[in-house]
Amino acid sequence: MTDTSDDSRSSTPTPSRRRFVTAGGAAMVTALAGCSSILGNGDDDSVSGSISLADFRGSGPLVSQRESPGGTSIEDLPDLDGELTLYLGGGEGGLYLDLIDLFEQKYDNFTANHRLEPSSDLANAIIQESEADATQADVFMAVDAGSLGAVANAGATAPLPDEALSSVRDSFQDGQGRWVGIAGRARAVPYNTDRLSASDMPSTVQEFPETGALQGAMGWAPTYGAFQSFVTAMRLIRGDDETRAWLEAMLDHGVTEYDNEFRVSNSVADGELAAGFANHYYSLRVRSARESAPLELAFTEGDAGALVNVSGVEIVDGTDNADLAANFVRHVLSAEAQEFFATRTFAYPMIPGVAPVGGLPRIDELNPPDIDLTELADVDGTVDLLREAGVL
Repeated sequence: MTDTSDDSRSSTPTPSRRRFVTAGGAAMVTALAGCSSILGNGDDDSVSGSISLADFRGSGPLVSQRESPGGTSIEDLPDLDGELTLYLGGGEGGLYLDLIDLFEQKYDNFTANHRLEPSSDLANAIIQESEADATQADVFMAVDAGSLGAVANAGATAPLPDEALSSVRDSFQDGQGRWVGIAGRARAVPYNTDRLSASDMPSTVQEFPETGALQGAMGWAPTYGAFQSFVTAMRLIRGDDETRAWLEAMLDHGVTEYDNEFRVSNSVADGELAAGFANHYYSLRVRSARESAPLELAFTEGDAGALVNVSGVEIVDGTDNADLAANFVRHVLSAEAQEFFATRTFAYPMIPGVAPVGGLPRIDELNPPDIDLTELADVDGTVDLLREAGVL
């Protein structure tokens, strides 16, 4: 799977005690001294231990006038205490480092070492380390359920705490309690409101190659991991033959290739495209920077185009820090952390007490397909199919 993203850290990094774990497993110590202003807070007097909800919450036009989130607060959880090694999947993982910074600043005795690489690469590393009885990571945070499923299916995970699993819908966690979603990404169709109306948008993805208003006017990013997960979901639902036929029909209908879905969404807002395929949050990022952009989102129903994939977390089997790892998992599902995901990354929160931003429908109002997200691990077959269809 090609695991690419423009989700790099856009904020100035905050000094922390975190260490960076190299591919060989050694650690390289970076800025350890002190704490400066909290990211997104604008308060230079913030010090370790003084973190509040305002520090987790983002800012901007999509975030204004939000109600306080519901759910378990980190104030009601045991302190994070000790040293934890995280294998952190790329993409949104760069943004998630800001959340870890906040945890480190709140808890004087908590240090997070991390190894930041593409999720699929880290999944393979965990599996290899497990087979060699040389586990190094305590926790794996990945940007897609497929990578989590690959590790789980290899028997390299430990059970998650019931308190974490009970707060997340069954469809966004592993049925055996091996991983749990922490932030959701809905497939969506950004469309330009100067060129199209809501009534022009098909309700199923299968109708797109037959919709005249979209001929020669759509964009996609087929090398993107999120797009490949979408095609994997279509394969699970409709089989390889129908999926290949749909891909070929889209090519015949005229679709423009981009290297990432943020560019697809921007091009829709600019009017270069009438519509495109992209995760929902890219349009929110465009609208956050350009409030008057003629950009809206359409959601299909019950098919691969309505897929809601998740970033998630699992505890690595063999960890010597099982209690701290379990407490960390509970922290990333706290009200404050879920508010971070919703307002900083524009992801769908996983707990019911936190609302999405930007007027999005709540996650329980969407109509995703009924598939096991763990099965999205079969990306190799999808890449082969994309090549056979002439998409790659």
